[in-house]
Amino acid sequence: MRIFENTTIDFTSKQRFGFILSGTLIVLSLISFFTRGIETGIDFQGGTEIVIESSEAIRVADARAILTDAFGSTPEIKEYGSPELLLIRTATAGDLDSIQNVVLTSLNAAFPETNTTSEKRDSVSPRFADDLKRGAIWAVLASLLVIFLYIMVRFEWRFSAGAVAALAHDVTITLGLFSFLHGWLPFSLQIDQAIIAAFLTIVGYSLNDTVVIFDRIREFANLFKTEPFERVVNRSINSTLSRTLVTSGTTMIVVLVLFLFGGEVLKGFAFALLIGVMIGTYSSIFVASPVVTMLRARTA
Repeated sequence: MRIFENTTIDFTSKQRFGFILSGTLIVLSLISFFTRGIETGIDFQGGTEIVIESSEAIRVADARAILTDAFGSTPEIKEYGSPELLLIRTATAGDLDSIQNVVLTSLNAAFPETNTTSEKRDSVSPRFADDLKRGAIWAVLASLLVIFLYIMVRFEWRFSAGAVAALAHDVTITLGLFSFLHGWLPFSLQIDQAIIAAFLTIVGYSLNDTVVIFDRIREFANLFKTEPFERVVNRSINSTLSRTLVTSGTTMIVVLVLFLFGGEVLKGFAFALLIGVMIGTYSSIFVASPVVTMLRARTA
């Protein structure tokens, strides 16, 4: 399927707009990081997390009051997709079965008509959570370093800088949206191991899109040696535009189906991929390629 075939859009003239838009989104993301923070899951916090289901909705405030008395400390409680599902997170030390028993016994005693049961439970020690957090950070940084070296070997350092700038742009803005939107959307946006996997998937997807454009730029630079480099870049982006949009569109259809029908547990993962694919497609055109053009003009 071919769409936007033989286009002649002047992308180079719009690189200033791209830099302003991307810079604004990055600044807003950083502001959200420092003001709202990022909601991390039990993988990176440690403690015990239990999802309970009741036949009738239990008010979050009521459940919090009952379990505060039971634990001697205030647990974090929120709705988990529907009023009948509650996510309970506590840092109380102890055996997972014992903590689950305290939760169910306390709630069933206080609300006997609700028939409360456990749907999901996890427990992570604080030390193991710190190891996971450190490993996740190193995984993302190591992937960017390997990508920089790979692109430098295959192309040159200016292409490496453009690719890494686009990937850092994608991850920062996606994280910024998670920071800003958590608590506003009716599903969990906790950063856990699944979301880290989604971010690494986004990095790989965006890189693939960027390398296709870079490969066409190198090909056309050899074919049209007398043309200005900006025109070569425009020609390259236009010639790959159909492939870029078709690939992104079909990928987003599949991820949208996963988001709508994959269940509560996969909504955060699918949401990250939806946002990441859109931002990754944008950055391949309006971040990676313009960075290469700018660096080439300044270092030629």
